[in-house]
Order: sequence, then C-alpha cells, then structure tokens
Amino acid sequence: MNTKPLGWFGIIRLGLVQTALGAIVVLTTSTMNRVMVVELALPAMLPGILVALHYGVQILRPRLGYFSDVGGRRTPWIIGGMAVLALAGISAATATAWMETNALAGIVLAVIAFVFIGVGVGATGTSLLVLLAARVDDRRRAAAATIVWVMMISGFAVTATVAGDFLDPFSSARLVAVTASVAGAAFLLTIVAVHGIEGPTAAVKPGEAETTKPPFREALAQVWAEPKARRFAIFVFVSMLAYSGQDLILEPFAGAVFGLTPGESTKLSGVQHAGVLVGMIMVAIAGSAIGRGRLGTLRFWTIGGCVASTAALFSLVIAGFFAPNWPLRECVFALGVANGAFAVAAIGSMMGLVSSGRASREGVRMGLWGAAQAIAFGVGGLVATGAVDLTSYLVGSPVVAYTSVFAAEAVLFIVSAGLAARVYKSPAEPTPAPSAEAQHPTPAAPYAAALDQT
Repeated sequence: MNTKPLGWFGIIRLGLVQTALGAIVVLTTSTMNRVMVVELALPAMLPGILVALHYGVQILRPRLGYFSDVGGRRTPWIIGGMAVLALAGISAATATAWMETNALAGIVLAVIAFVFIGVGVGATGTSLLVLLAARVDDRRRAAAATIVWVMMISGFAVTATVAGDFLDPFSSARLVAVTASVAGAAFLLTIVAVHGIEGPTAAVKPGEAETTKPPFREALAQVWAEPKARRFAIFVFVSMLAYSGQDLILEPFAGAVFGLTPGESTKLSGVQHAGVLVGMIMVAIAGSAIGRGRLGTLRFWTIGGCVASTAALFSLVIAGFFAPNWPLRECVFALGVANGAFAVAAIGSMMGLVSSGRASREGVRMGLWGAAQAIAFGVGGLVATGAVDLTSYLVGSPVVAYTSVFAAEAVLFIVSAGLAARVYKSPAEPTPAPSAEAQHPTPAAPYAAALDQT
C-alpha cells in the first residue's frame, strides 16, 4: 500500500473536494434561502428548518464512516457522497422552483432533497478528513487543515459571485440551470481531485474481516468506550455550540445595540471573517515553521483559541454596556482571529487523533466527531436566537439579552478549554488483539443504541 505522505500539491488536490462541496452547499443554504423568503414570500422559518434538517441528518456520519472502514477505501465514498450531494442540490433547486406553482409539493421535495444534502455532505466530508489524516505528515496537519478550510470558503465565495451573475435576471428555470451546472462541475472536479491519490488497498487475509470489522453498533460502542475519542466528541460538541451560537446574533446585536445600518453590520461580518482567516493562517505558519516548539503544537492552539475566544466574547459583553463608545470592530476582529485559530487547530486535532485507538475504526471515529460538530451547528443558532428572544421578553432590554448569550458562549469556551486539556492528557488506548475483541465485545453505549435506530 502506498504510504508516502502527501506533498503540498496533493493536499491542495484534496482541498479541491472541499471547494466543490462548498460550491453546492452555498447555493442550497444561502441562495435558495433568499429565493424562498424574498421572491416566493414564504416564511423565513421554512429555509431555517431545511438547513437545520441537513445538519440533523449528519448524525449518520459514524455509520457512513463505518461503511468506508469496512471497505477499506475512502475515495469511493468521497465520490459517491459528492454524487448524492450534487443530485440533492439539483433537487433542492427544482423544489424551490416548484414552490412557485405548488408550494406543498415543492416543500415535500425540498425536505427530501435537504435530507440527502446532509447525507452527501456527511459521506464526503467524513471520508475526506480520514483520507487526509492518513496521508498527511504530522508537521503539515495544521497547514493542511487551514488549506482545506480556506478552499471550502473559496468555494462559497467563488460560487456566490459567479452564480450570482448568471442568476440575473432571475427566474426559477435559471436557478435550476445554474445549480445543475455548478453541481456537475463540482462532481467532475471531485473525480479529478481524488483520482489515484489514495493508492492501492492492502489485501484482506481470509477471516480477517470477521475479527476486525464487527457490526456497526458494536464498532461505534467500541469507539465510544475509548476515553480519548469520547472526550474529544464532547469537546467538539461543546466548543462548536459556542462557535456557532454567535453567527445569527452578532449582526442583530450590532444593529440593535450600536445602531449600525444593515450595510454597516454586513461589513462588520466581513471584519469577523477576515479575522478568522488571519487566525487560521497563524496556526498554519506556527505549525509548519515552529514545528516541535510549544507554539507549534495543536494542543496549544486548540486550548489557546478557546481561551482567547472567551476573552473576545467577554469584550462584547462589556461593549454592550458602553455602546456606542466602544471599539466594536476591533473586538469582532479579535473574536474572528480567536475562532479561526481554534477551529483550524480542532480540525488538525481530529486528523491527529483519528488513528488513536482501535485499528480500522478511523471512519467511525471521525464520523462520531463530525456528527457532534453538525448537531452543535444545527442547535447553536436555534438556541442562541431563542435565548435572545426569551431574555429580551423577560427583561425588556436588548443589551442584557445579547450580552447574556455572549457571556454564556464565553463560559462554554472555557469549559471547552478544560475538555481539550483532558483529551490531550489522556493516554493512547492500546489496540486489543482481535481474538480478545471477539470474545469480549464492548457493551453498547446509550449513544450507539440511539444512533442504531436511525
């Protein structure tokens, strides 16, 4: 089997898969969102539910990762997942167009489409990260995580710009045609990007599959029983809950408390994203240039990013009570830098820890963490906006409402820092012999039992 680590060109090739994924996702979660609400005058809750649904479906990530573990290859699942995502994206565009003449039928098709969007994203994303972790040298993992993340954001930006030009003058037929073109191009790009990059798979000896590839429920229970994998899953959920909670309330906070116009608050969001990019680049440079020094470790940037995010969020709490005489842009930029550093370090940590534990469970392990991240993203926005509405209703002060949520997110990041520290202190779990594993199967954890019902 080819075990030579990927060079920078190989990492960029795999990053193109993230670009392709981002190109389809941005049309389904942003463009179609706007069309439903503005052009079709449908309730804003509809696209909100659809987007939350595509996150919720990604609870299937551990199972999808398990399937790639059983087969021993990742590229078929990357390509297959992208095919599902492309077809689901086209179906979502068709559903949006259908809503213009038959709202109920269009909504039913949209629900089905967004379910498969979640499946496609889960299958492609999980197997891609496992393949990247297996083929990238330890010293390049931080940089690799930055590259694939930035390339996904590039997919958002390029598609939004180019597709936006082709969508005018708008029509439902044009929306379907543009989406189909983007989806087709993304699928072809994925095939080219992964062609020959995985190398041959080692042959499986007779009887080996029975001892190393247990049923899904047992495999997931085994991974959940690993202290490091379990703690990291909890860390991912808590930290991503804090990370995603601010997305939907930062601009409203700037408008309600600082009196910024829609244009000004949009620019503020741009400042935050610029900070995210700076934070990611900082981690990539530190990991590659400093190397084995403390400042070059993913542990330092994961924990440090959580602590810095806490400080930045508390600065927003203070900002609320001193508005408008407070440097809001600087605080938001600092929050972006801290979030970017934390996010890319967490992804790099996933890549580094995915092989820590039982052998042949990498897909299940990465799927577990991916499911935790997706669920946190789906829940975070709903909880944050709901908390703002509830607090504002009870207290009658938008300042208290927004700052209370920012403070809660800051506390979650502190908790996340403690969880991350425990993960890195955990000793590596030994890989048990197949015979012992077969004789003493790990009892199914509650999480495994719940997931097995899906």
